[in-house]
Amino acid sequence: MNNIIETKKLSKSYFLNKKLNVLNNINIKIKKGDLVALLGPSGSGKSTLLHLLALLDRPSTGEIYFDSKNISLLSEKSKDNIRGNKISIIYQQNNLLNDFSALENVEIALISSGTTQKKSSLLAKALLSQVGLSKRYNHFPADLSGGEQQRVAIARALINEPELILADEPTGSLDRFNSNEIFNFFLKMKTKKRTIIYATHNRQLADKADYKLSIIDGSIRRVNG
Repeated sequence: MNNIIETKKLSKSYFLNKKLNVLNNINIKIKKGDLVALLGPSGSGKSTLLHLLALLDRPSTGEIYFDSKNISLLSEKSKDNIRGNKISIIYQQNNLLNDFSALENVEIALISSGTTQKKSSLLAKALLSQVGLSKRYNHFPADLSGGEQQRVAIARALINEPELILADEPTGSLDRFNSNEIFNFFLKMKTKKRTIIYATHNRQLADKADYKLSIIDGSIRRVNG
């Protein structure tokens, strides 16, 4: 079996003044190397699903399998290990550290996991070069354009060589040119057998996926065309 992610009867509810069912019995199978677009109106549960797959939230019911292993009920320490080494998430708001340079924002993930400063710096520079920022190592987020900031965030997400990349509206705040540049980099990552699931409202970018999944009223279905 070559599924990297599988969910079984996955549901998520929140309790505010009343019970709010966001996801209901989600069953999906994502193969290694797939490029998957996640569609749906705002508030449909796209971000919730990505957060569950990234182990940033617990499902109300159901199970999540990563490489055929049930990861739903792992300890927080075990989840941290998976997030640090196998799964990365990219947000629309890139969450860069404003007081750190582009290089420092990328290498910090490796340094915090015990990699030496020298090795972390070399790997971070290589990734920043791959995303076209070889001349921007020492620039701070405030000195970078929106597209450049998102490239830094992508480099940071890749520094630990994750098998699964989850992207929540990664081009939502970018213009058309930068959106296409970011997506072209996703296509390059796919050739390296990384699995990418990205939420988007952009139909043009969604059409470049291997296939599309749509969430409506808490349910998910595969979209043709």
